[in-house]
Amino acid sequence: MRVLPEGWAWTQLIDVTESIPNIKPEDYPNKEFSYIDISSINNSTNQIIEPKRINGSEAPSRARRPVRNGDVLFSNVRTYLRNIALVTSTVNADICSTGFTVLRPNESVESQFLFRYVLTDEFIDRVSPTQTGTHYPATSDRAVLAEYLPLPPLAEQRRIVAKLETLLGKVDACQQRLAKIPVILKRFRQAVLAAACSGELTVDWRAENANDYILLTHTEIDENAIIELPIGWAAITLNECCTKVIDGNYGADYPKKDEFLSSGVPFLTSAAIGEDGKIIDAEIKFISSEKHSILKKARTTLGDVLFTNRGARVGATTLLTDSKFANSNIGPQVTRLAANLERLLPTYLFYWMRNPFFLNVMKDKNGGSAMNFLNLTVTKSLPIFLPPLAEQQEIVCRVEALFQLADQLEARYKRAKAQVDKLQQSILAKAFRGELVPTEAELARREGRAYESAAALLERLRQTRKGLTPATKPKSRPPKSPASNGLLFD
Repeated sequence: MRVLPEGWAWTQLIDVTESIPNIKPEDYPNKEFSYIDISSINNSTNQIIEPKRINGSEAPSRARRPVRNGDVLFSNVRTYLRNIALVTSTVNADICSTGFTVLRPNESVESQFLFRYVLTDEFIDRVSPTQTGTHYPATSDRAVLAEYLPLPPLAEQRRIVAKLETLLGKVDACQQRLAKIPVILKRFRQAVLAAACSGELTVDWRAENANDYILLTHTEIDENAIIELPIGWAAITLNECCTKVIDGNYGADYPKKDEFLSSGVPFLTSAAIGEDGKIIDAEIKFISSEKHSILKKARTTLGDVLFTNRGARVGATTLLTDSKFANSNIGPQVTRLAANLERLLPTYLFYWMRNPFFLNVMKDKNGGSAMNFLNLTVTKSLPIFLPPLAEQQEIVCRVEALFQLADQLEARYKRAKAQVDKLQQSILAKAFRGELVPTEAELARREGRAYESAAALLERLRQTRKGLTPATKPKSRPPKSPASNGLLFD
């Protein structure tokens, strides 16, 4: 343990908190309780959101711990997730889950001070190794309460809390502003795709090249899916501009669970296709060469566009550009589109299938339910607005340039977010090293007065709990020079 500032003391949490007996809500079957479980904690803001309303007769077995304003709730489960919150007057809560250690401060510690400390890396790093269990790692009340807290005098605690509120408020405001950036970038990318696939992105290009390319004609498709297109564009179906529109392998040939390997020929399921248009490496399955030789139905080639055809993620789309997918397999919830290169660029098809207009058409076709499904007949009839190849190439170049700009901004956002996240912990670390505000010992020396050190405060409260009332309140004399108060242990 580190050396503390003058007037501070290391003390266990059990010495600065009150014992709270559990209750049984079922003993009050007609009473309605406001109940906090782990899911009620927002671990990004460390606030309590939407406590559940339960009757005593229907209370879950873990609903046992009474709470009140000022209590600090520390989740014992997966402590590194920091499901930690302070019960405030704005939260109408009666009980919480036994998955929390309820830290109810006594007179020696401010609730905000305690709350901020258990959020520090220092505390989390000490308590996390006490967890047991593999699938549901959790620590215990005893382990949490046995941990140590660096305790300043009360007046200093209040100054630290006030300073933290100011500094962390600024950090929080910065985090809120940063949180808007991913939303803005997502809207930007959608706007780029909308402009690209409607012809707006290349208005100037067409004006310069109108006489240099062959005009296309419309095909009869769903009239509701057609908008006014630029001269030279055609509204046709996916089936008319693709050489393959085919679902993945299913039935008797589909690999059994024990046929999936840790390496081999890639086998792509819907889970491997990310919402961002990229393959999720961790979700790629593999099969043997022997199994691959049997699965001839839906082998992929470079340039194929794959999309998920079933479930809540219908329409997640990717373009195969990595050579490792040149001859892989796909599962039944994935549809493969192979562009007719004489009419359609694969990259343009990929962008088309991610633009807001097409996604809305797709949603209308599958009903928009959680278990929706796009069969091959419907998929083949879906529309595509097709410019001539030369304009497709120009669209692809412009979209990629704008997306590259968005990627650069996103990378800068991630770096900024990481720095701000570290700043919060840096501020907390300074606070609990006594570096954020003048210590009470320094102020007492400057003002020529006595003060009550943390050790004296703890001793006074111990005496009070034993029923002994000290004749005078123990105070520290004004020190002549700075000195360490020593440690409880090495």
